[in-house]
Order: sequence, then C-alpha cells, then structure tokens
Amino acid sequence: MHIISIKMLREFWQKHPAAENALRQWHSIVESADFRDFSHIKEFYNAADYVPPFVVFDVSGNNYRVVVVVQYRAKRVYVREVMTHREYDVWCKRYRKGMI
Repeated sequence: MHIISIKMLREFWQKHPAAENALRQWHSIVESADFRDFSHIKEFYNAADYVPPFVVFDVSGNNYRVVVVVQYRAKRVYVREVMTHREYDVWCKRYRKGMI
C-alpha cells in the first residue's frame, strides 16, 4: 500500500518522541500489505476498527491512534489524523456529533 503521507507521522513523533518506533513499525506493516478490504486489514493488524469512512489503527498498545482513509483499488492509505489516546477520545465525541 502507498501511504500518503509519512509527513504527518513524522510531525507527530517529533512532538511525541516515544511514538516514533511504534509509528515506524505501523508504517512498515501497512506499506508492505496489499489490503483487499477491511476484513483483510484485520488479518494483518488486529488492532484496527472501521469508523466509516475511516479505519482507525490502535498503535503501541492503546497509546496512539492513526486515522486513515483506505482506497483499496488504488492501493492507497491516506493518513488523516495521528493522535494520542486522549486526543482520540475528543475526536470520537466530535465524530459522534457529526463534526468530523
């Protein structure tokens, strides 16, 4: 899969250096995958959830979240948000209210 963009990951780990290794590992796993659909994502990365239209990856044992949009046919993963668990809780509230 082609990940767009690693820049967001870098910016996040510059603010949160402890996240760098986990985000690099996530990037490596997703980049080497060839996802067909969400169930296929779950085979590769069990800590993922579908929150339409996003796929949310739980990275580093519940510490960080990577929110993406996956275009399966084009083999692209668009990184929309990278956040801490606390930031994700706020994001979820906004999502439920239709603000995302």
